[in-house]
Amino acid sequence: MQSKTTKQDPKSNIKKLNYEVLGGIWPGIQLYYPPIKYSPSMGIYEELDAASKRMKKHAHTTEAHTLVFDLEDGCRQKDLSRKLLENELPALRDARPDITIAIRVNSFRTEEYMKDMKLIKKLPECIDVVMLSKAGEVYGSAEIRDLSNELDRLNQSITIQPIIEHPKSLKISPDLMAFPTVRHVVFGIHDFSKAMGINITPIGWLDELNFFLNQLMFEARISGKGVIGGVETLIGQGAMPSNFLEPHDVRRWLDLHGDDEARIVYKHAVRERELGLTGKQVIHPGHIHLCKVAYTPSPTDISLKIRILKAAIAADALLGGAIKFDGEMLDPPMFGKALQTLLRAYALRALKEDDMDFTLDVLNQLPLQVIRQNWPYGDME
Repeated sequence: MQSKTTKQDPKSNIKKLNYEVLGGIWPGIQLYYPPIKYSPSMGIYEELDAASKRMKKHAHTTEAHTLVFDLEDGCRQKDLSRKLLENELPALRDARPDITIAIRVNSFRTEEYMKDMKLIKKLPECIDVVMLSKAGEVYGSAEIRDLSNELDRLNQSITIQPIIEHPKSLKISPDLMAFPTVRHVVFGIHDFSKAMGINITPIGWLDELNFFLNQLMFEARISGKGVIGGVETLIGQGAMPSNFLEPHDVRRWLDLHGDDEARIVYKHAVRERELGLTGKQVIHPGHIHLCKVAYTPSPTDISLKIRILKAAIAADALLGGAIKFDGEMLDPPMFGKALQTLLRAYALRALKEDDMDFTLDVLNQLPLQVIRQNWPYGDME
């Protein structure tokens, strides 16, 4: 029997689950990939040929959601790195269209920034995201406005991720997030802590910068934008197998094979997930899958949330009422959290096609106002 909750005005509902409506795919796990790498054992930087081979071997096979090519602080050979990217990004785009390609450019209107923009103008179809370092510190929100206008002329699908690295940027973060080209912002914990004169540690930075992270999250939630968590500097040994998806699998691997660095990174990633962050940056390939499972709802969790929503629909309680489920009383706020789990899995590319169809069916039974309350991202006007 069809539930009463399906009789909503169809004009007030989402009719198609797509990038535009739901805000698109999230940044997820972002791997900082060095274009031209320094070899400590040899004491020199690699040449173009060696960097090209490394890129084909590792960048083309990564499990990260996003590859970040840093042309700012983490890059010493800037001109050579730009040359490498000019040569290699078209092949990477063809080989891995599923990967988000991000370029971290230098501070707005600096000499190096202008060179970065020349590179982007040559490869507008190969770049998905421009990450603006030290966003808004000199010219305020005008930096995002001008960069948005420039990117709009090149490729309208390119988005901007401002990196909040100074209290000035945090203060004007609502202005930085006011532009439609901005869907997520990055919390640059190391430069931010330096600007504040705060000493942070690899183990405790989440607590040491908790106040400022919460402030950024608050402004982002009002603006309907996502927040990408801090980059971890810890480098461990080994990597968890990519077929470990359930929390008990992760705990067993950490207990038996994980090192202290892996345990700390995983703990941080879980906390960021619980805070609702939409991405996390890593510098070690071994931390990619570890952070992915921390950020992404597990198959068991997805299955549980689907059962909850099906029970709510069967009882006609999706918009009002309460049900007993596995010995617990659940009402619409709980159903909203279940829906959030499915949408989070969708945004992190972990929702199967059948489950996407079910999620769309649930969304079609809810008024837009209810959807906005549960999912602030995207354009649902």
